[in-house]
Amino acid sequence: MRELVVLGTSSQVPTKARNHNGYFLRWDEEGILFDPGDGTQRQMTSVGVAASDITRICVTHFHGDHCLGLPGVIQRISLDNAARPVEAYFPASGQVYFDRLRHASVFYDAATINPVKVDKGGQIATAKNWVLEARQLDHGIETYGYRLVEADGRRMLPELLKRHGVQGPAVGALQRDGSVTVDGRAVAVEDVSVPRPGQRFAFVMDTRLCEGVYALADGADLLVIESTYLDADAGLAAAHGHLTAGQAARVAAECGVRTLVLTHFSQRYDDPTRFAEEAASVFGGEVVVAEDLTRIRVPARRP
Repeated sequence: MRELVVLGTSSQVPTKARNHNGYFLRWDEEGILFDPGDGTQRQMTSVGVAASDITRICVTHFHGDHCLGLPGVIQRISLDNAARPVEAYFPASGQVYFDRLRHASVFYDAATINPVKVDKGGQIATAKNWVLEARQLDHGIETYGYRLVEADGRRMLPELLKRHGVQGPAVGALQRDGSVTVDGRAVAVEDVSVPRPGQRFAFVMDTRLCEGVYALADGADLLVIESTYLDADAGLAAAHGHLTAGQAARVAAECGVRTLVLTHFSQRYDDPTRFAEEAASVFGGEVVVAEDLTRIRVPARRP
């Protein structure tokens, strides 16, 4: 299963309808928690995300609405005796804040939390068939966005497998080794498959437009991006290091994004449809105005 679980969508302060930030990405066997703001632990309970589901935590920066839920989440991981270690990624300059949050109170500390300081863009983690990357953003304090990039692969075609006589364990061997011998004939994986583009997920929080925004959004199947303001308040967005819904949509259009998820809304707005309308005027793909406690599927693979 690959889906985004939205835990909170409000910038700076929570409202009656919107919690502080919080986003949980289910990606096969991985569970990545992004920017756990205040109240994240309770939001996880409300939507059925267990602490033991978390394998990695990514913090973009150390403003409170993006990190104040970290102590509760870590304490819950310990309380639930989660068996797996959790890697926590955060800007290197925020080490002192991570340490304070990691040990914010007295609790039964049984969790294995492996801190990973991010001090430059590029790959920060690798798995069997994907990499996790970071890119620096422009927000006044050190801030990083993240993206998960799956390796390209190949999709096996049953009719071609049958035509070439490849069946049973030979199919797995073909995928693993790139070729097999069937009845004295060599069969290459290219003979029985077509290219399968890997999927991409991108997470962009507090920032002005910068090179890092475009690098993260490039070719994303699902882009989660802050849109704190509407275009009418672009001056405020620039002054405070944020994006507008129109800017986020233009990034999505230029970068070939498939599904655009707008979030991190200023409490000054009470009509979310305005964000959808502004984004849809410049972006032709799917636009989702994020709401707390909702789930958004990663789109099916590109053909």
